[in-house]
Amino acid sequence: MDILLLGIYSFFVWLIFIKFKWLPWNIYSQVTVVIIPIVALTVMILTLNVVAPSSADLRVFRFTVPIVSQVRGRVIEVPIEEGNRPVKKGDVLFRIDPTPYQLQVNTLQAQLANAVGQQKEVEESYKGAQAKVTETKGAIEQAGARSAEISAKIELARRRVAQYRELVAAGAGTKFDLEQAQTNLADLTQQLAAARSSEAQARAGQQQAVAGQAQVQQRLGAKVDGEYAQVAQIRAQLENAKWDLEQTTTRSPCDCYVVNLQLRPGGFVAALPVAPVMSLVETTGTVVALYRQNELHQVEPGNEAEFALDTYPGRIIKAKVNSIIWASGAGQVQVSGTIPMTGVLTAPAQRFAVKFDMADRDKELFLAAGAAGDAAIYTEHAAFLHILRKVILRVGSYMNYLVLKLH
Repeated sequence: MDILLLGIYSFFVWLIFIKFKWLPWNIYSQVTVVIIPIVALTVMILTLNVVAPSSADLRVFRFTVPIVSQVRGRVIEVPIEEGNRPVKKGDVLFRIDPTPYQLQVNTLQAQLANAVGQQKEVEESYKGAQAKVTETKGAIEQAGARSAEISAKIELARRRVAQYRELVAAGAGTKFDLEQAQTNLADLTQQLAAARSSEAQARAGQQQAVAGQAQVQQRLGAKVDGEYAQVAQIRAQLENAKWDLEQTTTRSPCDCYVVNLQLRPGGFVAALPVAPVMSLVETTGTVVALYRQNELHQVEPGNEAEFALDTYPGRIIKAKVNSIIWASGAGQVQVSGTIPMTGVLTAPAQRFAVKFDMADRDKELFLAAGAAGDAAIYTEHAAFLHILRKVILRVGSYMNYLVLKLH
């Protein structure tokens, strides 16, 4: 672009001073003719670098997702292919032999059914123990009532014996009636002893019933979310085994594509986070360009931007500024007990990254991870100069058609 402007300027100088000789061609005009383009180009370039900053360090980044198997086993199927062929979210990446995990599920299902059956038997035993405790309580209450009733009769019989004894002593009663009353008292005393014995037996039975109930309760164990602990434990183991069985089929977590696929059927994978079996590259990428710090003071999110990638010679991709990442590694201090050092030599100025959002017309364009190119941002200032940056960017894009090597 600079050469083009100098060429136009030289043409007008030739017309004015040489062709038509409108002005004299002397030392003063010659010096003026040389100084004007130097000053003009300098001012133009310095202004252009502020109102339409450019970067020759543009990169396309794509996030990668390392795939690690959740379970260990022998690979029996790898239905995907490497390269730029897309893999949709949920597509099967590979399958592991599910036989040992299916056997574990079957075993736990049988154990769960057995535990549930045993639990029902114990629950029925617990209900019987509860009924026995209730029955003994009723027997105790009945025996207690019988004892109270006989005690009242004994008290009445004792009064009658005392009354008959007084009557016999006074000659007003018969000895037979006294003996009969004494016999009734003795009989009631025996009945009271029998009733108290029955009550003691009922209380002993109650203690045995309560002990049996406690024993059954201990066999039942505590409850977890409304389910007894033993059954809940086996059910949890079963759910874990089912989850392991599901993990024998590994599916894609995103819309991605696979590069450098080495996994093959017959290989063995282990559930180790440090040993991924493949890596997926996301289909959507992030375009970032690095700028010097003093180039960005006029740049704002939403500014128009363009960039040219080496992989697409002659094509200009439209975009907008998403954000400026106002941070760099030079501004980070690691946590330590050491006092930060500035160093003997001054470190080079760190650049800041600018993220771009591609325009709708170019969103479907495939951007290779690691692709490089040039970028330009057009601020809201000095819009008449933006045409120069656009021309420079397009000329550079067409230069990408040239492959400058001799072999």
